[in-house]
This record gives sequence, structure tokens and C-alpha cells, in this order.
Amino acid sequence: MDSVKDEKRLLRYAYLLCLICFLNLFFISDPFDKGALIVGGVICLLMGYSHFIIRRFYPDGDKYILIFACMLSSIGMVMIYRLNRGEAIRQIIWFIIGIAFFILIVVILPELKKYEKYRYVFLVGTLLFMSMATFFGTEINGSKNWIRIGGQLFQPSEFGKIFFVAYLASALKDYKNFKNLIEPAFIVMISLGFMVLQKDLGSALLFFSVSITILYIATSKLKYVIVCFVLFVIGGYISYKLFGHVRLRFMIWANPWPYQNNESFQVVQGMYSIASGGLFGSGLGLGHPEFVPVRTTDFIFAAICEEMGALIGFAIMILYFLLFYRCMRAAVYAQDNFSRLLAVGYSAVIGSQVLVIVGGVTNMIPLTGITLPLISYGGSSMLIMFIALGILQKISEGGR
Repeated sequence: MDSVKDEKRLLRYAYLLCLICFLNLFFISDPFDKGALIVGGVICLLMGYSHFIIRRFYPDGDKYILIFACMLSSIGMVMIYRLNRGEAIRQIIWFIIGIAFFILIVVILPELKKYEKYRYVFLVGTLLFMSMATFFGTEINGSKNWIRIGGQLFQPSEFGKIFFVAYLASALKDYKNFKNLIEPAFIVMISLGFMVLQKDLGSALLFFSVSITILYIATSKLKYVIVCFVLFVIGGYISYKLFGHVRLRFMIWANPWPYQNNESFQVVQGMYSIASGGLFGSGLGLGHPEFVPVRTTDFIFAAICEEMGALIGFAIMILYFLLFYRCMRAAVYAQDNFSRLLAVGYSAVIGSQVLVIVGGVTNMIPLTGITLPLISYGGSSMLIMFIALGILQKISEGGR
């Protein structure tokens, strides 16, 4: 996939996927839902316009990053529109804002290597956003990881991802010996501690995965990774003993069925939803994902599998893999350590987040409440993901 012809073919497939899904939603409504056609057309227009801008004025970078991101976003907006039209309109607005930030980052930011000296700015940003919900947060669905401002909710840890990765990349770009790891290790432990206090176990697992990925790429020493895993297991055991919500998550994971009407209701309903869809699904608009709690956010993967089938679920995972591959490819071609570690870190954010939430929904690992990148409903998640992808696009521009 290196030619303009391949890009255009893939973009046509993205248009076709989006239009077919929204055309389906148009016909299944009584009366016909003209809004579905308008929304589908707007999404296709945005995909085409953003690709034109990047291809026309910045032809050297990786164009598949944006195309795969748009395909995943369109799948998410189709499902959200089918489940909750009000949320779908808000999600489209955030999609527009995210695309705008993506383009602005590519157009405005100078060479990213110039930002490596802002290590302590990134450190302050990391600690600020990681700690914010601990002191001023609102508890939703058992986790105190939301901030309410003027009636609007946002998740500070989403913004913390950008600063967290940038800080680790800046701190570890010139790694020479163990002394260079002391400060970053301290900051990582503080960040994970705030996530545990907020009962945001998904983000804790995500930040840990990103940390050890960047650590291994920066040092090439497997022993550090092993030590980190040992410390994480010890920390997890202590958290299990100290916090009831950690014990509850593991209890539900080990055997959800005795608690299916109470504590494990979400997990069990999600598994029923996936199983009822089978390989090919019940059909868009013909299933009953309304029985699944938080179906537009944490459990949207279950809703998609029920109505579109497990095959579409597998296809989504393949799209994520291809997006991850193109992002890591930018790291391979990066010309300085800071940009390389940035690319690895943001790629790890995408990969880890997908594995954690899909693993939780299918009960492969204990359930942790985080969003499915680009697909789940959520303005903070959509915006931060496109900012990260914009930075990756910028790195791919400089790496050629």
C-alpha cells in the first residue's frame, strides 16, 4: 500500500462502508430517516476533504493513518447514530473538531525535535491532569475520573496521555544508565497511584503498558521490563487487598454468572449480546443492544458485534492493527530519539487501549471502563486520539 492509486481505492472503500451503513439506517426507519443520509454525506465529505488537504499540501507523510482513523470513526458514528441520535450529532461535532486539530498539527507545528527540551512542562502537565479528578472529580459508574465544568463532562486522564507520553519521550531520549530512570519511574508510580485512587483501573493498566513499551524501546534492556512487571504484580496485589473495587473486578472476571443480576450485569449482558449476533449479526437496527448498559461507550464493541456480526468485530480489530502498524512505521523512519519515542508511545496508547477494553468486554481480562478509540462515544477521547494521530502524521512527514 504505497501508491496513490491504493490510497484512493481504500478511500473509496471507506466511502462505501459509511454510505451503505447510513443508507441502511435510512430505510429501516418509518418514516425514512433523511437525517441518516445527511450525516453519512457529511462524514464522507469530511473524510475526502481532510485526505485532500494532507495529500495535496503534505505528500511525503503516511496517508493511511488518517484513512484508517476515519474508517474506524465512521463505524463508531454509524452505531452511535443507531443507538442515540443526540449523542451521534455531538460525536460528529467532535469528529469535525478532531479532524481540524489533526490538520492544524500537521500544518502549524514545526519539527517535533524542537519540543524535546520542554521536559518539565510535560511533567507538570502530566501531574496536573493525572491528579485533577482525584481532588475535583465526579464519580460515574464507580470511577471518579470525570470533571464537570459548566454542565459538561471531560476526562482529565485523556489529556494526560498526551503529556505523559511526551514527558517519558523527553526524559528517556538520552538514556545512558540507571540514574536516568529514577525520575521517570517516580512520575509513573505517582500517575498510576492517582489512577488507582480514582478507581480508574483501565487507565492504570493503559499507562503501565505505555510506560514499559517506551522503557524497552529507550533502553533495549529486558531486565527493566521484567522488574516493572514484578513491581506491577506486587502493586496489584496490594491494591487487591486494600481496595474493595479491585477485588470486585477480579471476582466478576473469575466467575461472572453468580452475580449476573447485580455486580456482573454489564459483563454478562455484553457476552449475551456478542453471542446472539453470531458471525453475521442480527442486522443493523434489528438487534437489542438496548439491553447492554453503557452501550455507546464502554460496551459499543458488544453492540457492534450483535448487529453487524463477529466478522465485523474481527474486521475492526484488523483495522486497529493496520492503524497501529502505520503508526509504528512512523517510529521506524523517525530521525531523532524524541520523535521515535513519541511515535512508539502514542502507538502503544492505541494498541493497549483496544486490547484492554475488548479484552474486558469479552471477559478475557477483568473489565476496566475505558473507551474504544475513535469508535466509542466521547468528546475527550475523540479529540485526544486525533491530536495523537496528528503528531504521528507529523513524525511521518519528517521521517521521509
